Amino acid sequence: MLILSRHAGEAILIGQDIRIVVVQVGGGKVRLGIEGPKELRILREELYKMVIDLNQQATAPDQGALDSWLQRGVQPLP
Repeated sequence: MLILSRHAGEAILIGQDIRIVVVQVGGGKVRLGIEGPKELRILREELYKMVIDLNQQATAPDQGALDSWLQRGVQPLP
């Protein structure tokens, strides 16, 4: 992990395409501006983790629904 000290208005470059600017510092918070290619999705970590969790829930089999479906006499595909 690289740890840097920056003041408001100063920036950090990641490669040639991503620029992180310290917009404001104060009140125990730092506001950052992030510039990058439009095709690059930029998410807060907690939102990224929530999307991953929701995707996993959506693809997880629902055993109760499967059992109910099988009790109706429908045979699963081979």
